[in-house]
Amino acid sequence: MLVIVLAFGWWQTRDQGSSTDREPTGGTSTVKVDRVVDGDTAKVFYEGNSEYVRYIGIDTPESVKEGTPVECYGKESSDFNAGLIEGQRMKLVFDEEQRDHYGRLLAYVYVDGKMINAELLKNGYATTLEVSPNTSKAGQFQGLEDKARNAGRGLWSAC
Repeated sequence: MLVIVLAFGWWQTRDQGSSTDREPTGGTSTVKVDRVVDGDTAKVFYEGNSEYVRYIGIDTPESVKEGTPVECYGKESSDFNAGLIEGQRMKLVFDEEQRDHYGRLLAYVYVDGKMINAELLKNGYATTLEVSPNTSKAGQFQGLEDKARNAGRGLWSAC
């Protein structure tokens, strides 16, 4: 009987898409956008320097990777990102790691209280990319991707 109750409890949590979600623990910073790089990367002024910030938990089709052709929906993803962040101040929320192995900042990105990572997913401009240990929003992001895919939004109907 205990096994059934535990299994039911696990299923309820999984069904809500929140079993892996938690609050990010790495702090925050408010920065000014320098420029858009592509759909999931921007340059920002952080602590007096222009630095790359890579959006945690998502991946967009390539639009500027050297030696790589522009992928399906890459330009659209980059343009959508630009429309959301260009010329704005953004809040960076860090998860477990503040930087990746390339030295880029890793963050959940907010403009006017709206999480840009989530906007890209729910509108079909990005797919989920879960890289441990920065996974505090993985369950939420998977749910947004699933809804966009099922509705045929963005890249899900174009590619």
